[in-house]
Amino acid sequence: MTAATHDGPTTIRHPPRAGRRDAVRNYHRILDAAREVFGESGAGASMEEIATRAGVGIGTVYRKFGGKDALIDELLRLAAEDLTSVAERALARTDGHGLEEFLRALGQSFTDHARYANLFLERPTDTAASRRIRAAIDELTARAAAAGTVAPGVTAADIMALIWAMRGLVQTGAAQDWQRFLDMHLAGLRAGPPDGPA
Repeated sequence: MTAATHDGPTTIRHPPRAGRRDAVRNYHRILDAAREVFGESGAGASMEEIATRAGVGIGTVYRKFGGKDALIDELLRLAAEDLTSVAERALARTDGHGLEEFLRALGQSFTDHARYANLFLERPTDTAASRRIRAAIDELTARAAAAGTVAPGVTAADIMALIWAMRGLVQTGAAQDWQRFLDMHLAGLRAGPPDGPA
């Protein structure tokens, strides 16, 4: 759900699947440290600073990720993976409330990643994940309308506009306000969109 997408091959560095426990622990330490450091210093953060925060040697960071771009790409991959899982959980609901569950989880995700989300805006994304998430939004919106948890005239485009607005709110530094913002808009969606010009 970022500004740039592409369909070309990407290098994805998955977490260690086997081997020493410290290898897995270091992978997670580096990612946690990267989230903190990028959030504080932005794209100018150095790999050395990330290594120090993680409590590992700089060589360990480069062996696992190769460079800063690969590290940011891994953070992006994990964020997309989380959103896909959120969408799948919401789709598992059959009571018409999956859309609201998805929107609340999405708002929390925006908040969790707000400090370094700007690093993602111009990076290529996993288009397959983006398509799955968009398809989930379409389906969740249709189900919510059928169940009456949103008005019949609400469309997936309305939901996308809400998502972009919520993300923008979080990125302006008003992360603590997103839940109230979403509550107000959910009330509006239940009432239905305003009529167009006659």
